[in-house]
Amino acid sequence: MSETKRVILTGATGVIGRRLFMALVMKGYEVVIFSRSPQKAREQLPGAADYVRWAPTTTGAWAASINGAYGVIHLAGAPIAEGILGQRWVPSIKANIYDSRIIGTRGIVEAISTASNRPQVLLSASGVGYYGFRDSTALDEQASPGSDFLAKVCVDWEREALRAQEFGVRVACMRTGLVLDPDNGVLPQIMQPFKLRVGGPVLPGTQYYSWIHPDDLVGIYLLALEHEGASGPINAVAPSPQTNRSFSSTLGKVMGSPSWMPVPEFSLRVLLGEMADLVVHGQRALPKKAQALGYHFRYPQLEPALRNLIG
Repeated sequence: MSETKRVILTGATGVIGRRLFMALVMKGYEVVIFSRSPQKAREQLPGAADYVRWAPTTTGAWAASINGAYGVIHLAGAPIAEGILGQRWVPSIKANIYDSRIIGTRGIVEAISTASNRPQVLLSASGVGYYGFRDSTALDEQASPGSDFLAKVCVDWEREALRAQEFGVRVACMRTGLVLDPDNGVLPQIMQPFKLRVGGPVLPGTQYYSWIHPDDLVGIYLLALEHEGASGPINAVAPSPQTNRSFSSTLGKVMGSPSWMPVPEFSLRVLLGEMADLVVHGQRALPKKAQALGYHFRYPQLEPALRNLIG
């Protein structure tokens, strides 16, 4: 870049945030991290231009830091599937999932609205859960939303982010699928039965998983940050979504483990309640807009992606 551009990053210590922070620094951006715990962020991610105390509220002293920034990348939100084998979506958990996203995004947009020198772009995280349960229907960014809990979260989350357009800011909502991080998020929990050699599909097995390699997710975020044509919803997923049965078979192959032990839906319902929807249902989302903008996937196919990460 010919000039140093300042980017605000929330959720920097999360699965996506850590990788994105490193990529931004490598590209020469001046990154300001907004965090509930600035000292923890400083220890985990040295090299930021500043570490600002932030919480998902509608206003705060942190708002001044947004003035003059080139862009804001807003990833922060309470974990949806942290400890998927031990946490149910009780009302308090659901409220935290919802409020952390809606109130946090509302606050970011309020800060943008009051800035005298507003950012040019806001990238706000979202998810393919926006589409609800549409197992075999191919879904590009024009598809309608679903009506379940996660769909409502995503719809309201994006609505808050898109308000920044009223203030002349380009906004992109990044509808992310299953991020293949072998150490964090959902993938290690999916891998656990295969490590014990009792892996297999979650029945019915025909539900689609829209997945993405972390390198490609970072790549799409960087494209959206820098490409003036990137706005509105963007499916941040690989171009080859897999049925659960196919995903399980490929994962077993890469891990050298059998993948014959099916997991019945009712057992997951007993264990997880409503949160079982995350693995029993799926979305067949396609990255139509990212590809139209010229993004070329490093890992368009599942097996090479898994081999790169865990092989």
